[in-house]
Amino acid sequence: MKIMKIIFILTILLGFSQCGSNKFVKNPSFKIEKATYNKWSGGQPGVSGVKLELQLVNALQIEFDSLYFQKKITKVETRKINNMLQIIGHFSTSNRKNKDLILDANPIKELKNTPPVVHNFPYDLKENEAILSFKKNNKTHYYKIKEVKQTQPSFFPSTKQK
Repeated sequence: MKIMKIIFILTILLGFSQCGSNKFVKNPSFKIEKATYNKWSGGQPGVSGVKLELQLVNALQIEFDSLYFQKKITKVETRKINNMLQIIGHFSTSNRKNKDLILDANPIKELKNTPPVVHNFPYDLKENEAILSFKKNNKTHYYKIKEVKQTQPSFFPSTKQK
């Protein structure tokens, strides 16, 4: 009887452990030709971000949704270039303060401040890994990109104010 309980418990534990491993698509119908990212800054003090670009082949029939990268999530921008699909994700790393912040001795006036949005990042990724979510046949799938190459940073000069 003890052996049956142990086998039953092990079967349930193994079943639950397999659920987590099936999250990612192993062999998607598209192929990633190029995956790069670069950090950018400039224009105004404290404004910066990361731009992630993917170039895909055989991806024109798929609806791409979001990118998960460096503990940030963003909706993707898609462009068709010849027979390839370019996917771009813009991630803000700006540290500018919100100038619309209301500070007052009367706390009622401070209620108009919008609270910061806190996202719980669902994945544990390395710095050069990303996750691409897409919909195919009305089902959401996730594909882990393991080698995103970093390119040269871009610096945008600020314009002189008149």
